[in-house]
Amino acid sequence: MARRSAKFVFPTLPAVAWQPGLPVHGAPSWVVVVGEAGLPAAAKEAGERLGVDLDRLLEVQQDTGFSPTAGATAAYPLLTGDVTEVLLVGAGSGTPAELRHAGAAVARFGRGKDELTTLVAEGIDAEALQAFAEGLVLGSFTYTLKTVDAGLPVAGRITLTDGSDADRSAAVDRGLVVGRTGWLARQFATTPSNEKDPAWLAARATELAAHGGLEVTVWDEKQLAADGFGGILAVGKGSTRPPRLIRIDYTPEGAGPDTPYVVLVGKGITYDTGGLSLKPRESMVSMKRDMTGGGSVIATMSALRELGAKVRVTGLVCSAENMPSGTAYRPDDVIRHYGGRTTEVKNTDAEGRLVLADGLAYAVKELKPDALVDIATLTGAIKVSLGAMLYGGLFATDDALAGQLAAAGEVSGERLWRMPLPAEYADLISTPIADSVNSSKGPGSITAALFLKAFAGDVPWAHLDLSSIAESPRDEYEYSVGATGAGARLLTTWLTSEDPLAGIV
Repeated sequence: MARRSAKFVFPTLPAVAWQPGLPVHGAPSWVVVVGEAGLPAAAKEAGERLGVDLDRLLEVQQDTGFSPTAGATAAYPLLTGDVTEVLLVGAGSGTPAELRHAGAAVARFGRGKDELTTLVAEGIDAEALQAFAEGLVLGSFTYTLKTVDAGLPVAGRITLTDGSDADRSAAVDRGLVVGRTGWLARQFATTPSNEKDPAWLAARATELAAHGGLEVTVWDEKQLAADGFGGILAVGKGSTRPPRLIRIDYTPEGAGPDTPYVVLVGKGITYDTGGLSLKPRESMVSMKRDMTGGGSVIATMSALRELGAKVRVTGLVCSAENMPSGTAYRPDDVIRHYGGRTTEVKNTDAEGRLVLADGLAYAVKELKPDALVDIATLTGAIKVSLGAMLYGGLFATDDALAGQLAAAGEVSGERLWRMPLPAEYADLISTPIADSVNSSKGPGSITAALFLKAFAGDVPWAHLDLSSIAESPRDEYEYSVGATGAGARLLTTWLTSEDPLAGIV
């Protein structure tokens, strides 16, 4: 059985703090962030303290191939004095995305070091500084169960400064929290499924909710059956580890009847074998991350009070383990979802939409939100449409909601590409046996979205299919090889913006 004991609330992150003015006694390792415009304004003073001509150092490094492209690095050892090394890190033209890459490069350089002093450009805007702090967290990510050669720990402390007297702590602190949501979602997705099951996920959600002043309700298998959550129950029938529905509620201070209300619904399949429609071995290997959507919802909810979100939010995580057995659901079974709508099963490996359908139907009937967003690693077809690690798929019935999410994707670095919802394809999921089928030939990501659309009713709804950005093939920029925790930073950025439902309510 999975372990349910509390192992963590938040991961161990580097301690990152803003320092007005150059520190009198800096760390043994200094980092200087270099943009296309050259060194930071305080580089001359910093160089005098270090006993290094940083202009000359940059010239020499450029002569040997260094360029200030985002994330590029060049290290220079110092043989005398308290400071032992200087690292130059490229920041490109200084966009938030490039600063996020630069921050991740600093974090990787800092592994195993007790302290870093990092000099950034004076006047860097809040969005870019926040992104740099996010990169420091995301580039620090580590998860291992190795007992030998476990790798270097994250940097103990990173001090940021631009040499001026300005206090930029607010932007840095926000970036650390947003980055932490990405780390948490990544850690959830990376945890092996012999430890992680629906009850484990509910325990983690309960821990984080307690820290964030949130309310939690968990349906076990008996309560799910009593309340009619047929989709979640069907998918979980084949496993000895029963399903859960996790509800997390956030209410901002001073909220009233007119406070806008959002419901998030996350796919929480803690392992996906495909069920009786068994996946090939190669396709099954990474399926411990098939709860990325649910993990991102939990991670997002954990940050809302800390970041002062102004909207009410409920997070629903529909969690099950999809296994083949004598009790598993079958192709040709008919499922009755929450609220009564029926689905004829044609592929037990199209299980994510079955659990999400219950969550969407419950949200529409019982919660009545102003906007409804589901998030999932739902289809392999979206990777055929959008490739890998560029865009996640966005489907929406409301243009304003689509615009808000797309904008948050640009800011967070988890970009979205809007996909169509053509009514002409609805016949592809029709059947004389039930209200719809759960799988069909044709454009797979679109038909999956059309299946879910029927459960969203008239509520402004968006569906995020993030399989295309859920797994990085390499260590690059803010990503480590493996699960990316896709969606947590996107949702956090959207929900903590000034007016997340502008144009909707």
